[in-house]
Amino acid sequence: MREILEEYKTSEIRQFYRSRFALKLLFASLVVVGFGIYMGDLFFGRSSLDVLLGLQSGKEQLQKRVIELKHENAALQKEYFELRQLDPDMR
Repeated sequence: MREILEEYKTSEIRQFYRSRFALKLLFASLVVVGFGIYMGDLFFGRSSLDVLLGLQSGKEQLQKRVIELKHENAALQKEYFELRQLDPDMR
């Protein structure tokens, strides 16, 4: 009878450690999944999309402004060289 009780006690202890390990594994899995969701939201979430779209819009506006300034610069250079040809004393 004593052997049966000891065997039962050992099997209970093993079962306890198995269930404890399973809980630890479950908790670790939940932490990893939660962290993955957080990182996914951080990289691909709404705020990231808003920033990306804002930067693209700003880039387009800056490219248009560069083109406008190039045209303005060309017109001013043309005017400058025309004025310079009229005044021979300028070097």
